Amino acid sequence: MTDNLGVLGKKSPRRSGAERVVNAPLPTVYGHFQAVGYLDHDRGDEQVALVYGEIGAENVLTRLHSECLTGDAFGSQHCECGDQLAAALRAVVAAGSGVVVYLRGHEGRGIGLLAKLRAMALQAEGLDTVEANLALGLPVDARDYGVAAQMLQDLGVRSVRLMSNNPRKREALVQHGIEVTEQVPLLIPPCESNITYLRTKRERLDHHLPHLDAVAHLS
Repeated sequence: MTDNLGVLGKKSPRRSGAERVVNAPLPTVYGHFQAVGYLDHDRGDEQVALVYGEIGAENVLTRLHSECLTGDAFGSQHCECGDQLAAALRAVVAAGSGVVVYLRGHEGRGIGLLAKLRAMALQAEGLDTVEANLALGLPVDARDYGVAAQMLQDLGVRSVRLMSNNPRKREALVQHGIEVTEQVPLLIPPCESNITYLRTKRERLDHHLPHLDAVAHLS
């Protein structure tokens, strides 16, 4: 067998990091994007950056969006993820350029789909999103943003205007060599189904969600 073998029978060096695999035009209801596909050799995940317009290198309007099947595809009102994704895509089109990095492997803040559903079941019984993860013996947030930084660097991006309410995303990008010149709020009006979840994100996960003060009537 010679598969994966180099000269003299030695194995080829294992690749690491994000490798750009394909560029493809992607017309959407929001506008015409370029879908840039990557393979994350460290985790095995397939990733995509949606690029709109000529993005340049500095102050690029950017969203790092964690995969959320229930919110992004099914329209779940348990979270605001689907609305945030749509708002980010609209924002980069309105700005004339920008990037939305869609991060697979981030489901449920990195715990996976089935574990997230188990956590949601515990939340229905009264636990908050932090307590539910801990009750399952799982980390509160297991996401890593290294691959996102690598993708941005491959696209030639050096600094971003980051669409996020989560200060930890900003800190992670800075740690991985991407300057964040501005953190742009991405505030979605809450509803009765997600207000408790959003308040927990603000009170226990340090998300900047000042608009929740105006909806004290929701329980």
